[in-house]
Amino acid sequence: MATTSEWIAGARPRTLPAAAAPVLIGSGAAADVGAFAWLPALLALGVALALQVGVNYANDYSDGVRGTDVDRVGPLRLTASAIAPPRQVKAAAFAAFGVAGVLGLALCAVTGHWWLLAVGVVCVLAAWFYTGGKHPYGYAGLGEVGVFVFFGLVATLGTTYTQADTITWPSVLGAVGVGLIACGLLMVNNVRDIPTDVVAGKRTLAVRLGDHRARRWYAACILLPVVLGMVCAAWSPWALIVAVLLLPAALLVAPVVAGARGPLLVKVLAGTGMFELAYGVLLAVGLAL
Repeated sequence: MATTSEWIAGARPRTLPAAAAPVLIGSGAAADVGAFAWLPALLALGVALALQVGVNYANDYSDGVRGTDVDRVGPLRLTASAIAPPRQVKAAAFAAFGVAGVLGLALCAVTGHWWLLAVGVVCVLAAWFYTGGKHPYGYAGLGEVGVFVFFGLVATLGTTYTQADTITWPSVLGAVGVGLIACGLLMVNNVRDIPTDVVAGKRTLAVRLGDHRARRWYAACILLPVVLGMVCAAWSPWALIVAVLLLPAALLVAPVVAGARGPLLVKVLAGTGMFELAYGVLLAVGLAL
């Protein structure tokens, strides 16, 4: 039986900044037009975090039962390591999706935007079929598309809309920026796993691009968002504060472009998650001031 600490590790807490950052930016964009509201912001954050935990457990389950997680470097895999029965990991995934659903209902009730329930259903389906089902889109090289759409555009713009009842240019630029960083997070994870994914027949975008081009794709996903954040200064001058991330971005990109592998990429993965959180905090503050 898995221990509590193992279940927490299986939830991959280092990926949670990817869920929090777009909500922070979306809330900052709402504050930029004087529409920030605490309750919708907190509910949106809860939905995002629950969905992230859900997709992490879902990936653990689906990759585990397919056998693609047998030889991996990185965080604990509950299913592949036989620490927890597959049915329990699957149940944990759907429990997290259930929490996201309840919080989503509350968000719709508070804001009156009931049509967002349909968006929530699509988010859960996208989370499950990333590695689940007979034809998971994550195995076809479309994982970054899903991440960009749901952990970039939908999470950020949805947060702004539930508070301000509108979408603004800073929210769009921030959504694209944070979506790209989320893609970078997935890309560096998949660059690390290229050798085992090739054997398992998992055709991620990193596998399709090849090691060399995938590493440069990661660099673009980290550096371009800083530029987009600085462009937001056209609406809110304090958004220029994101320029302080140029050096951390360079420090993340350098070892990846230089060919870092295995455990070194695990460190970059953790650093990318914290970079995304810092991006979300700084851009949100810059827009709100």
